[in-house]
Amino acid sequence: MVQKKLDNSYYLADDVVALAKDLVGKELHVKTDLGHRSGIIVETEAYSYLEKGCHAYDNKRTARTEPLFMAGGVAYIYLCYGIHHLFNIVTNAEDKAEAVLIRAVQPNIGFEPEELKPSSKITSGPGKLSKVLGIDLNLNKISLTGDTIWLTDAVDNSMDVLASKRIGIDYAGEDANLLWRFTAKNSPWISKKI
Repeated sequence: MVQKKLDNSYYLADDVVALAKDLVGKELHVKTDLGHRSGIIVETEAYSYLEKGCHAYDNKRTARTEPLFMAGGVAYIYLCYGIHHLFNIVTNAEDKAEAVLIRAVQPNIGFEPEELKPSSKITSGPGKLSKVLGIDLNLNKISLTGDTIWLTDAVDNSMDVLASKRIGIDYAGEDANLLWRFTAKNSPWISKKI
């Protein structure tokens, strides 16, 4: 069965939280020097300029956050702790800075058999998945409807999705308590247990 790429209208949704939940089960594809690799999304986090967990909170514009202000359907990739590239999907209309961080995927296409075992944990975290998929700053702002990074519809529509607090944003005060992290129930690939 040939999977159809999600078109740009999908990313323009104006509810970043609903989109973050809906992305669980979709398949992320990347074609780089590493070849064509993919993974089924099992963990996401939503971020909005309306809350303190977001880099563009209160419409803060910097060179780093500029991709967040683009119309949905592009990649926002940033360096965390100077070593990990984190991949986000920009959503909503232009100048509405919102994005979904992809925290974990279940590897699917382009991996060795031993890498497909959950014990490998090669994609159970946002930095890890970017590394093995070949995602780095060179792909920042790239369209998600091209042939480098794209998403296809759910491989498995039967996943139960759980909501919980986001990870590592204690600085966000009360906003750290928002239930904006979404995980596939019982997936061995998620970055941290709920």
